[in-house]
Amino acid sequence: IKAHGIKMVNFRYAAGDGRLKTLNFVINDEKYLDRILSAGERVDGSSLFKSIDAGSSDLYVVPRYRTAFVNPFSQVPAMDILCSFYTADGKPFESSPAEILRRSETEFMKVSGLEFHALGELEYYVISHRNPLYPTGTQQGYHESYPFSKWEGLRAEAMVAIAEAGGRIKYGHSEVGFIRAEDSEMAQQEIEFLPVPASEAADQLAVAKWILSGIGNKYGVVISFAPKISIGHAGSGLHVHTCLVKNGKNVMTDKSGLSAPARKLIAG
Repeated sequence: IKAHGIKMVNFRYAAGDGRLKTLNFVINDEKYLDRILSAGERVDGSSLFKSIDAGSSDLYVVPRYRTAFVNPFSQVPAMDILCSFYTADGKPFESSPAEILRRSETEFMKVSGLEFHALGELEYYVISHRNPLYPTGTQQGYHESYPFSKWEGLRAEAMVAIAEAGGRIKYGHSEVGFIRAEDSEMAQQEIEFLPVPASEAADQLAVAKWILSGIGNKYGVVISFAPKISIGHAGSGLHVHTCLVKNGKNVMTDKSGLSAPARKLIAG
C-alpha cells in the first residue's frame, strides 16, 4: 500500500446472491490500516444472507491477503481484497458458500489425499445497439475476429484486468452466439481459466464477472451471464472442469488412460 501510494482499501465479499459487495476504507494512518487488515470489520449479515435473523445479524468480514489487487476502475488509487465471513465469536460463518467450499476441499483432501482443482469457462453476451457494419451471421460467431467480432477489444481489456487481479487465464475468444434484434445485437464471448484449487477458481470467477460488468458499464453496454437469452440461440453454460492433483502433478491419467482416481471422480 505504501509502495503504490494506495489511498483507499475496498473489502469485497460474495453475499448470498453471488455478487461481490463492497466496504470502502479511506486510509487515515498506518495504525488504522493495521487494525482493519488484522481484525476486519462488522457488517449486517441479515442484509447479505436471507438465512440470518435481523436480531442476531452481526458478521465480520476478514481479508484474505493473497487475494489483494489494485482496483482497475477507481479514480482514487485503491486496493481491493476479498474477505471471508466470521461470526461474532470468531468462528467461520458456516452458511457462506465460500466456507462450504473450503470445508469440502479440506474433507476431500483428508479422505483422498488429493487436491481438488477446477477451472471455469466464463461465457457471456455483450448487448449493444445494433451496428450495421461487418455483421456476424447468426450462430456463426465462433472465434470471429475484429471487426466482425465487435467486442474483441472489450474482452482483451477485461482479460488484462482480470490477470492483473490474480486471475489465471487460459485464453479468450468470440463464441458461437450472435443475436440481432431490431434495435440491438448480442455478441457472445468467452474467457476460460486455468485449473487452480477450487476455492481460488471460485474467487477468480467472482472477480472476473465484476470486472467484465465494470468494463461493460464503461463502454455503455450490458454484459449478461444469463444461461439463456433467446430460444434457438447458444446459451452461456459456465462450464466448470475439474482435476485431481497430488504433489503438484495432475493425476487424472496414467499409462492405461484414465486413472483410478479420475474414474472415481467421474462416478461421483
